[in-house]
Formats: sequence, C-alpha cells, structure tokens
Amino acid sequence: MNKLFKRTVIFALPLIVIAFMALTVPATLTVTSPAFKADGMIPAKYTCQGAEVSPPLQISGMPSGTQSLAVIVHDPDAARPGGVTHWIVFNLPPDGNIPEDFKGATQGLNSGNKPGYKGMCPPTGSHHYHFMVYALDSKLTLDSNTDKAGLEKAMQGHVLAQGELIGLYAKTAQ
Repeated sequence: MNKLFKRTVIFALPLIVIAFMALTVPATLTVTSPAFKADGMIPAKYTCQGAEVSPPLQISGMPSGTQSLAVIVHDPDAARPGGVTHWIVFNLPPDGNIPEDFKGATQGLNSGNKPGYKGMCPPTGSHHYHFMVYALDSKLTLDSNTDKAGLEKAMQGHVLAQGELIGLYAKTAQ
C-alpha cells in the first residue's frame, strides 16, 4: 500500500501543479490595431501633434465568462516616477472592438488627472506605449475618478485574460 501511495503521488503531483497554474495564470489576449503594428510607430493623429484621439484596438482570444474589458495605456519611459498613464477605460463590452476616438464605457483618470484619453507627447526621444487590455469576469463598480492604481487594485481576482500591444512614438520637429 505504501508503494501504491507513492506512485499515485508521483503521477498526480505534476497534474495538480499544472491545474493550479492554469487557475492562477491568466490566458493571453491578442491585441492589435489597424492604425499601427506591434513595436511600430504610432501615427501622429493619436498624439499631441495630431487630433489626439484614441487609436482603434481589436482584441481576440476572449475566454468564456468575460463580462467586460479594461484598458490601460501607459508610458514607462517617461521621466516621471512610475511613468505616465495616457488612458484608463473600463467596463467596455467584450466584443473585441474598440473604435477610434472611443468615448464610451467608464473613462478613468489619466496622469493629467483628467478622465479620458491623453495623446502621447514625449519631450525627447522615442517612448514605448503599452496598450494593456484585460478581460474581466465582471463589471467593476468604480467611477470616473479611478486612476491606474485604483483600477489595478479593483481588477485583482477578476482577470481572466490579458494582452498587450506596444507602440512607439517620438515627436517630430515642427
């Protein structure tokens, strides 16, 4: 009986570890934009040198049970401690399509302490802009005074999947 128990544990343990990892690691979403390619340059239209509207995003790979989406657009290259957040939006419908100049759902506070999208405007050099998308198992009971930290805290335990699209931007001389 002791040998049988040991064999069972030896064979079952890897399966238990895999099952636990599947429960704790969110699935991966695919995030793309018809406006720019991954690791490509973001067109000026979406920046302080253009119309300063949010670019369109397309999300695929939504797991079943997804009730809403959240988006954080963040520039970790900014000289400001913690970087600069350009957009916080949550409670988006999980249809996988976020159109250009999106004004729906709940628009949270960007680093300028204003709700909605703030276009990229790096003072020098090229910066990386992370468009992070989260599939959530519920809608969040937050308001438009929510910032990046507040959204991240509220999402804990609700993220079913996440994905990221990175774009680059450097201001051009005018």
